[in-house]
Amino acid sequence: IKMIETDTSLSVLEALLLGIIQGLTEFLPVSSSGHLELAQAMMGNGNLNQQNLIFTIVVHAATALATLVVFRKDVFDILKGLIEFKNNEATRFSLLIVISMIPAVCVGLFFEDAIAQFFFGNTFLVGAMLWITAGLLFVADRPFNNQRPIGTKTAALVGIAQAFAILPGISRSGATIACSLLLKVDRPKAARFSFLMVVPLILGSMAKTIWSGDLGQSQDQLELLPFVVGFLAAFVSGYLACRWMIALVKRSKLKYFAYYCAIVGTLALIVHWI
Repeated sequence: IKMIETDTSLSVLEALLLGIIQGLTEFLPVSSSGHLELAQAMMGNGNLNQQNLIFTIVVHAATALATLVVFRKDVFDILKGLIEFKNNEATRFSLLIVISMIPAVCVGLFFEDAIAQFFFGNTFLVGAMLWITAGLLFVADRPFNNQRPIGTKTAALVGIAQAFAILPGISRSGATIACSLLLKVDRPKAARFSFLMVVPLILGSMAKTIWSGDLGQSQDQLELLPFVVGFLAAFVSGYLACRWMIALVKRSKLKYFAYYCAIVGTLALIVHWI
């Protein structure tokens, strides 16, 4: 989970803004962590507190739910196939998801402290990584004969791309979809796999945070309304962004996001130097 750091008192307007940013950028290939870092820089960094951590979990839960709603038929078929406990398509797809998770899980477990140093105000890194995202999207959007299915090797390589996306400014969906397209994977399958592969990671990261006790002993003093607003904003914007992104991948429209990432990356570099 990328930590959202706000002021010690989260307002409804801030919750709405951060929820929309999280929902849109989780699915659009423009880097949710990069945009949240830039939003923090513009809104001002506060002290990390219990409210910020819970809000982070809330908006990530919203985007995970949005993914499950968009791909509800696929999820139902996968669960049904797993219950049958046979060597079927659902079992094979689930195995590919597990393979794709391994690189990111390893990075998260063994390099958590090192990764944390990249966050909270590092606008130079965000700008540089957004330029890398722009390059990936531009190259991957070129016409290819994309008809390959997703195999174990592809799942592993896409998983490595997802692990690199832990850096703020590298778009997770952009990196994984671009990697899949460069490996000649069918476009609709590339988008489907990219969005479904992140759900277990989000849920696992949320469970780890809750289990570790980082939320504190009591949430009695927290105001409920900003969390409700943030959840709804992230869910609605995430649902719309997910549906839109699937259509854009099919129509080879990633280059426009490449231009956007290059512009925002340039602005981030300018902010860093002024």
